[in-house]
Amino acid sequence: QVQLVESGGGLVQVGGSLKLSCAASGRTVRVSAMAWFRQAPGNERDFVAAIRWNGRSTNYGDSVNGRFTIARDNAHNMVYLHTNSLKLEDTAVYYCAVSRLRGASWQKDSYDYWGLGAQVTVSS
Repeated sequence: QVQLVESGGGLVQVGGSLKLSCAASGRTVRVSAMAWFRQAPGNERDFVAAIRWNGRSTNYGDSVNGRFTIARDNAHNMVYLHTNSLKLEDTAVYYCAVSRLRGASWQKDSYDYWGLGAQVTVSS
């Protein structure tokens, strides 16, 4: 079992930045891909970013590519999402997830463990 706790969400103005963190506990996640997804009210949970188990490959959703950066610290079982140039449409609950695979998949079904989410609200 893996427990995931997100932090760092909040209220930010358009064009601003936030750093989201996700702490994993339980079994090690060092050999697992990790990812961020997000869900806005009334929408599906969408892929944001994923990172390979060793950090050597990343994958981003089209809407955040070039603005967000995913990183991980395997020594501390942490994954991060650096968000920049935030837009109103980035407002959502952001979820951290751990995969059963090693590669940075965008597919939601490949992720077995999920956190409870962190709210990010972008205001004008």
